[in-house]
Order: sequence, then C-alpha cells, then structure tokens
Amino acid sequence: MSAPHPARRVLAALAALPLLTAALTACGYGSQADRTGAKSTATDGKKLSADTVRIGYFPNITHATPLVGEQEGILQKELGGTKLKSATFNAGPSEIEALNAGSIDIGWIGPSPAINGWAKSKGRSLRIVSGSASGGVKLVVDPKKITSLDEVKGKRIATPQKGNTQDVAFLNWIADKGWKVDPQSGKGDVSVVRTDNKVTPDAFKSGSVDGAWVPEPTASKLVSEGGKVLLDESSLWPGGKFVITNVIVSQKFLAAHPDVVEAVLRGSVRTNAWIAAHPEQAEASANEALKRLSGKALPADILDPAWKSIRTLDDPLAATLRAEADHAVAAGLLDRPDLSGIYDLTPLNKVLRAEGRPAVSAAGLGKQ
Repeated sequence: MSAPHPARRVLAALAALPLLTAALTACGYGSQADRTGAKSTATDGKKLSADTVRIGYFPNITHATPLVGEQEGILQKELGGTKLKSATFNAGPSEIEALNAGSIDIGWIGPSPAINGWAKSKGRSLRIVSGSASGGVKLVVDPKKITSLDEVKGKRIATPQKGNTQDVAFLNWIADKGWKVDPQSGKGDVSVVRTDNKVTPDAFKSGSVDGAWVPEPTASKLVSEGGKVLLDESSLWPGGKFVITNVIVSQKFLAAHPDVVEAVLRGSVRTNAWIAAHPEQAEASANEALKRLSGKALPADILDPAWKSIRTLDDPLAATLRAEADHAVAAGLLDRPDLSGIYDLTPLNKVLRAEGRPAVSAAGLGKQ
C-alpha cells in the first residue's frame, strides 16, 4: 500500500461548497456562544492596539491549544490589558462566516473550511498564521467482521460527511488498495456510508456499519463500544504528521492589529509548550474546558486514547495542505485552487525566533 500523498483530507471541502457546509459539523461539540474562559481576565498589563480580541474554536480535543490556553489563562497573559473573548462553534463554515462578518478575529479551524474560505473569497478574507494540531483520525472496525485491511473490501464503512476530510482520506486509501468506489454515491468495492459522527456510534452498535474512518473522540468512542483500531491515518503520512487544526486570522484584523495577532500566537506557542511539558495536567485542563463549554466532560476510557493520538504543534504542516489540494484535483473532486498566499507565517516565525525555536515553512504558499 502506498502512502497517500496527504491531499485527501481537505480536498473535498473545496470540491463542492455544499459538502463543506457540514464537513466540520462532526468535529465539534457544543453551541456557538460568546464566552470568556475561567482564567481569562484582562490583566493590569499594557493594553495592545485593540481593546478586545475575539477568538473562535471548537469544544473538541483536536482544538486542545485554545481549550488549554484559555482554561489556563496562558493566552490572556500574553494579551495583558487586551481582553480575550471566545466563541465556540460546531461547524467550520459557521466559524468562517463569523470571521468574515467580524464576529471573531482569530480562529482555530480544520484545513477544509480554511481552504474553502480562502477560495470563496478569492484570497481576500483570511490567512493561515500557524498550525495547532496533527493526527487523531482512525479506521475503527468491528473485529468480528473485519480482522485485516484486505477484509475492508465488501464492507460498510462510515465517514462523517460526503466530501469531508476523512471521507476523502478514506476514498484515497481505497484507491491505493486498487478498489473502485463511486465518490458521489459511495457505492463500489466498499460501501462508504456518510454518517454524522454523533450518529456513528449507534450505527456501529446496531451493526448497520462495519466500521468507520473518523476523527477523535469518535474513534475512541467506537473502541469503547467494542471496536478495534485497524489503521491510524498518521501511519499513511510522511513523518506521521498531517494538519488537522490551523490558526486563521481575518486579513483586516491582521493588518490593523499585528501586535495582537503576535500576542495570541505567542500564547499559542507557549500553550503548546506547556502541553508538551505537562501532558497529564493539560489533558485534565482540556477536559475541564470541555465540561465548562459543553456541560459534559469526556470519560477517561474515551479521553485518554483520544488525547494520546493528538499532537499539538506550531508548524502548520503547509506541505500537507498543498498535497491535500493536489490529491483533490487528481481525484476529480476539485478544480485546481490557487493557494498562493494562503499562509502568512511572519508573525509566527517572529515569535518562534524569540523563543529560540527554528522558523517554519509555508511550502511556497506564503504571502509574497
């Protein structure tokens, strides 16, 4: 089996706008709401060029950086007298709409809606300014029905949404196996059953699907129901890394308040460093934030394996984004988009240099 050229996770998002409208719905838990974190209170420090910065993210562990950064007050500390306000979202498109409407200034979001937002605005609405997380996607199957990768053929496998990042990843994996599936209907050598992540565990328990290619924590939820991880998508990518969460910013806000964007990115970098240095505390902090935001913490048998499969990082893994788009084009799901300029890593690299860290690359997709 060849290692899929990372282009499969975002592709579809761009392939058709309707597909992306729900593509990220399955990734989030909780409803959109304006909130301030438990420890996020403006300090007596110097106020930056904006009185307030409004961030958006999903109450989901793939968004561990803002969950922990806000919960622990790390983001607010870097902002000093500038107040941090947050809003949570269940779907990528609604977060993009909020960014375009000026309801939020900076957002943590998956690659598909970021690319879609860029393409729809013809490169005028946002920039990707940092990475945030990699990993957290798995093929989980019923071990009574499937005991090897070859036995996936002929089975019914759920993905979150037609054309979403996991759906395309699975379609590309199928193609690498030499099997045939119609990407529109999902019919072929494997039956690809598009199912909302919130419904997938019940479908799995009832036997209406034999497995699922899904993100965390849905994957670990299926394991808790008796499923077995047959494949971790990380194993298919060079170096085991692929972008699952980016940091985006409104171009208008970036131009007007570069000092605030830099402060948020410094907070993001320092949050990721704190997570790496204190993984158990960070896991507990993220779960406390989930409980605060959505009213329900994740049980340990789901949280622990899910947390271990997510890697927080600052590098946006831009090469994987480029490869994802290339894969979408090759699959016939997307007209080739012009992604030139989608990244502006200048403020991030300034922060990294100040922290004694090496700069990261935009893989030729940076602002000129």
